[in-house]
Amino acid sequence: MNHTNTFPKLHNAAWPGVVGKGEGSEPAIELDAMLDLTAAADVDGVKFDGVDLFLFAPHVDIDANDDELKELAEKVQKRNLVIGSVVAPVWPPTGGGPAMGSGEDQEKFLTQVRKGCRIAKKLRELGVRPYGVVRIDSACGAADWTNDPEGNQKRIAETFRKAAEIADEHGEKLAAEGEICWGGMHSWRKMIDLLERVDRPKTVGFQADMAHTLLYLMGYNAPEDALLPQNFGWDDEQKFDEAYQQLTDALRPWTIDFHVAQNDATVFGSGSHDKTGRHCLPNDPGGKLDIPKRAGYWLRDDLGAKAGYKPQHVCWDGCMFPNETMMKPETWNEILGAMVAVRKAHGWK
Repeated sequence: MNHTNTFPKLHNAAWPGVVGKGEGSEPAIELDAMLDLTAAADVDGVKFDGVDLFLFAPHVDIDANDDELKELAEKVQKRNLVIGSVVAPVWPPTGGGPAMGSGEDQEKFLTQVRKGCRIAKKLRELGVRPYGVVRIDSACGAADWTNDPEGNQKRIAETFRKAAEIADEHGEKLAAEGEICWGGMHSWRKMIDLLERVDRPKTVGFQADMAHTLLYLMGYNAPEDALLPQNFGWDDEQKFDEAYQQLTDALRPWTIDFHVAQNDATVFGSGSHDKTGRHCLPNDPGGKLDIPKRAGYWLRDDLGAKAGYKPQHVCWDGCMFPNETMMKPETWNEILGAMVAVRKAHGWK
């Protein structure tokens, strides 16, 4: 097969080894194992170019010192990979706090952003991270947010603006990942409202995940913002096209980080992770997304993003897959094949 496009670079997320694991669920999969599985994947000679990381133990300690980060960089580089986007552990169980919370909560949130930006910057300086953002969310539930929608939205925006100042100090950008489980970000309209309130488009943007944004269409946790009717018939391609176009036209200008994923239009959670869009394997018979086609709605835009985004890399996100599935080499070949198809359709040299 002739693979002429070399951009965007293709990354695998390492955090499915820890997200939704533990706490009564399956054990975490160590970072070394995730790196080995990523490096071993091969589709007609095409390999993954890199990984995106969760900055939390047991993968990457948020308080890692410079020597430990150098060791991490070497670990990744020896597998011919690079690091792209990193996830700051802003949630209460990982040392952070809800962005709409008290002064103490806000400070915990911002402390984790500061630590995450420090690591991101250090990895750039070590030459292992040529691109990528720091990922955040509101670290609070949609149900709690509804107790005071206006006050909570205002507070989250204030916290994000302070986080933007920290990111600017480190030369980083922040991408807020829209998911139905995060308060103030649980619908596409609320997500845009929040980004407009923050009003730092060169620093704070949107991280679009194909699995999570599909749930935006359906109005989970925000029926008033649904773009598809209840009991939608998935064979109605025209209606789906119209809704998907409206969604991506609204969010694409804010998008600065992109996750390729599949979803079967259901929700799922495991461990301590609240229910959100279920990630499926690319060829899952229940999957509702033609991945290369729908990825193009996010990646092809003549206007460009508010933050001047041109995707240097895209990442596969497969959170909460069973460990048995994740430990199979063929899983990652199937995923890499989907990524290659996206780049072939929408990439460049």
